[in-house]
Amino acid sequence: MSPRMSRRTFPTRIRRGWLTATTAVALALTGLSAPVHAEETPPPLPESWQQDPQTTDLGAAPVGTLGWTSPGGKADPADFTLQPGAMNGTTADRVGRLDGILPTSGVSKLLAEANRTVNTASCTRDPFGTAPKPALKWCLENDDSTSREWIPQAMTGVSDAADSEQYGVGNDTNIQLYASYDNWDPGRDSNGNDVGDCNPDELEANDACNQKGVRISFVQRRADGTVKYRHVLLGWAYENGAHHISFDGVHSAEGSTKPDPNEDMQNGLHAGGMVWYGHYLYVADTRNGIRIFDMEKIMDLDPNGDGKSGDAMGADTDGVKTTSNVQDKTKIGRQNNVWYSFGYRYVMPQVAAWKFKADQSNPAGSFKCVSTGAPKASYVSLDRSTTPDRLIMGEYCRPESGYPSPGRIASFPVKDLEKRSGEVPAQGWANYLPMAGGGAQGALAIGGSLYVNQSAGHNDPGNLWRYKWSNGVLVSNGSAIKTATGAEDLYYERGAQRLWSVSEHYGPAVNADALEDGKSAPCLGLVCERVLYAHSQAQLDAP
Repeated sequence: MSPRMSRRTFPTRIRRGWLTATTAVALALTGLSAPVHAEETPPPLPESWQQDPQTTDLGAAPVGTLGWTSPGGKADPADFTLQPGAMNGTTADRVGRLDGILPTSGVSKLLAEANRTVNTASCTRDPFGTAPKPALKWCLENDDSTSREWIPQAMTGVSDAADSEQYGVGNDTNIQLYASYDNWDPGRDSNGNDVGDCNPDELEANDACNQKGVRISFVQRRADGTVKYRHVLLGWAYENGAHHISFDGVHSAEGSTKPDPNEDMQNGLHAGGMVWYGHYLYVADTRNGIRIFDMEKIMDLDPNGDGKSGDAMGADTDGVKTTSNVQDKTKIGRQNNVWYSFGYRYVMPQVAAWKFKADQSNPAGSFKCVSTGAPKASYVSLDRSTTPDRLIMGEYCRPESGYPSPGRIASFPVKDLEKRSGEVPAQGWANYLPMAGGGAQGALAIGGSLYVNQSAGHNDPGNLWRYKWSNGVLVSNGSAIKTATGAEDLYYERGAQRLWSVSEHYGPAVNADALEDGKSAPCLGLVCERVLYAHSQAQLDAP
C-alpha cells in the first residue's frame, strides 16, 4: 500500500473524444466524472453535488473529540452501516445497454483461454527472507512479478464464491483471483497535471500514459498440474456526448471528494480487498464503501480469439453496427464506432455500489484514522465458518498523535449486499484491531479466530497475527507468524485449508518518485520478489 500523493503542473495535453457538460454532470452523480478521452472540459461542478459512491466528507476530525476504547476493544458497528449508491438504477440500465451490444464471456471460457502461466515448480523469487517458507509459493510471469505499473493488493477465489468450491457451467475448481491497481500513472496521469490526457510522445509510446485503473487476474490450477491465468480490466459504463453508451476503466488515484472536472478524474479504487460471492465481485473502495462487479457481465472484445481488430459488435440505440480493436492500447470505450479496451480482451463492468452512511472524516491522503464515523474500507474478506456468511471489512491505519486508532474491523451478512435498496448494517461484531502500530493489510476470520496480515516496511518480513474474541474483545491467540515482505490481502481456501495472500512490492513500484521522466530505481531489500503464496493450516495452528 504505497499511494503517491504529489501534484505537479505541466503543459496542455492532447484530448481525445467528446464529452458535454450535461454528460459530465450525469457522470459525476454516478461517482464517475470525465473520462480520459474528454475533448471538452465542462465547468466545475457545484460543491453541493457530491460524487456517488462518495460519502460526505467533513475534513479531518482529531480523535481527541471522539470516543474510542482500546486496541482490541469494541467499536461502534453503526459507523459501518452501508446505503445503496444513488445511481445504482442508472448504472444497471447502462450496463444493460452494454450487454446488448458487446458479447459476454463466462468465467469457464475465460479460464479455458487463459494466456499466462504461473511457475509452480521452480519459483525462485523469495520475499520471505528469514521468515519460514509458506506451504505454496507461485511465481507470476516476469512482467507481472516485476511490474512497476501493476501493484497486487486483493485476493479471493472460488472457495469464497460457492459453498461447493465450484463455479460456472464447467463446475470449475481451484480458482484464485488477485487484483492489482495501476500505480505507475496514478490518476491516469503520467505527467502530473491532473488531467490525464496523452501528449504526442506518450501516444507514440502506445501504452505509457494510460492509467488503466484496476485489473483482476483469474488464476486456475488445472487437472494436468499447470497453473494458468488471465487479466480482466474493471470498467464502468457511461453515456457519452453523442448519447452512445460507452465504458472507461476505473481509476486508482484517490482523487478529490468534491471533484472539479477541470482537474479531477473519477475518484479512484485502490482495490485493497475483494470478495467473490455468487456471481458478484465486491471490491473495497477505501473512502466510500464497496463497488460491485458482475461475473455474468464480463465483456469479450475479441470473441474470435485471434488478437486482431475488426470483430463485429452490436449496435446501440442509434442502430450503427460497431467493431472492436484489442490491438490499440491507447484507447478505451466506443470511439468512432469502434470499441477499445486498452488492449485487454475482457472487461468486467461495475454494476452497483454501497457507500458509508456515516460522514467521512478520515484525513485524506494520510494513514492516520479517526475512531468513529465512517471507516476506511481498506480490505475485505469472507467468513464462511459462520451462519450467515459474512463479509469482513477493515481499515489500514497508522496511529499518530491525536489519532490513536490502529484500525477498526466489522462484519456484514454478505447476502444483504445483493439487494439494491435499504441499509445494510454491520452485524455480529465490530472491534478496534489489537495491533498498537496498525498497518493491517488484510484480515480474515475463521471460526473464532481472526488472522491479520501486517506489513513491516520494505526490508523485513511481515507479520501474520493471530487473535480470538474473549468477551467481545480481540486478544492474542499465539505469537505472530513471520510472513512475506509486502504481505497483502487474505483469502482462505477451505477444502485445502490454505490461507492465501500476495506480496505487493517490487523495487521501482515503491520508489515511484525516482521513476519520473523514465529514470530507474534500485530494488530495496526483499521487495523484488513478488509472489502468490499460501500458509497451511498446520502453519496457522503452530505455537
